[in-house]
Amino acid sequence: MSPEEPSAFLIEPASSLLSLSETDRDRLAEALQELLASGSINGLEASRSALYHWARQHDDWLREMAALNGLEVAVHHEERLIQAVPRSAALRLRLTQDATLVWLALWFAGDVRWRDEGADQAFLSVMELTDLLRDQLLPDAAGWVSKGRLREILRQASRLNLIRLTLADPFEESGIEVLPAIRRVLPFRELAAWQEMAARFQPDAQDLEEAEEVDADDPS
Repeated sequence: MSPEEPSAFLIEPASSLLSLSETDRDRLAEALQELLASGSINGLEASRSALYHWARQHDDWLREMAALNGLEVAVHHEERLIQAVPRSAALRLRLTQDATLVWLALWFAGDVRWRDEGADQAFLSVMELTDLLRDQLLPDAAGWVSKGRLREILRQASRLNLIRLTLADPFEESGIEVLPAIRRVLPFRELAAWQEMAARFQPDAQDLEEAEEVDADDPS
């Protein structure tokens, strides 16, 4: 091989995360911590807008660091959302039964608005969510979720950017916007798959007082 010919064994040096500036290091650490803490970076939140735009511009760095922590990164431009997807079951969020019931109801409410009604957004109140659980979905299980526990579950869903929660007094009048991200956390392709999951919570299928844990595709 002549000196002018490129060698098949020569490899272009890869850019290293070690060469990042201190500012970029701080931003990268902040973005990774946000993904690990809440599962996503919501660019629609004023406090997260700058971080979202930085992460969009440097998503290769973020993907590399996330991979080292067992996560994949999905960027959803239309929703202005960067979401972490766990690669292993050990990183998945584990839900108790009552939280799973509420998340199933939220998924159903969103699906009805988006798929059946053709709406761009999915809104309902806490009262409507409770009615949905009691009257249509799981009437024998609805009383099992107390008001205080429901508030905790909805706040958790809000922290994970699955819903936007606008608290009101009384609590039943609080507003909920179900966000499309819930379809990736509970990835039912059709209503039949949702119904199969919901059937597990019927009294003849399982004692509702058990605190069984259920996996969801989102890190805590």
